[in-house]
Amino acid sequence: MSSAPSRSNADPVDHALAAALAAVTARIAAVGAANPVVAVDGRSGAGKSSLARRLVAAWPGRGRVQLVALDDLYPGWDGLADGVEYVRQTILSPHARGLVGVWERWDWESGARAEAYAVDPSLPLVVEGSGLLTPDIARLADVSVWVDAPLPSRKARALGRDGDTYRPHWDRWAEQEERHLAAHDPARLADLVVSVP
Repeated sequence: MSSAPSRSNADPVDHALAAALAAVTARIAAVGAANPVVAVDGRSGAGKSSLARRLVAAWPGRGRVQLVALDDLYPGWDGLADGVEYVRQTILSPHARGLVGVWERWDWESGARAEAYAVDPSLPLVVEGSGLLTPDIARLADVSVWVDAPLPSRKARALGRDGDTYRPHWDRWAEQEERHLAAHDPARLADLVVSVP
């Protein structure tokens, strides 16, 4: 009898993320750039961060990969659109021009920008966060990904991760995501659409 786990017993979220990772890494390899930019968008709890971390760990090229999470950039609970514009101006536009990008982390407790980080334009870059795929950002990305997941799963994952900190703000954040969907149709802008149960 085999000791290997049965596929039928595998975690469906893990299985979906593994399939998404394979699709994204194949797309990156097809681009063939030394320093590609990968943009990962999706609604809260969809699996963006999990996919981005797996992507960095299994990067198809050599050397270091930079990862920026918009959760470190949004200027507070009403800052989805402002955070996305901030990442475009301070990270993605400089990277596209071969310039070092510098961004400051948002300190959620003090409500202000904090320490600064540099982004090396010679290295690959993965950026993930809700609201990320706008037409301007899609033009700056070599590979763009929309992560789709059903509301009950998304909410359970997001609140399971962030609990009482996020719970009072769920509806407020979801309204900003809805505005992003209506304005930009990020799934249409994406090179790849992946589904997580």
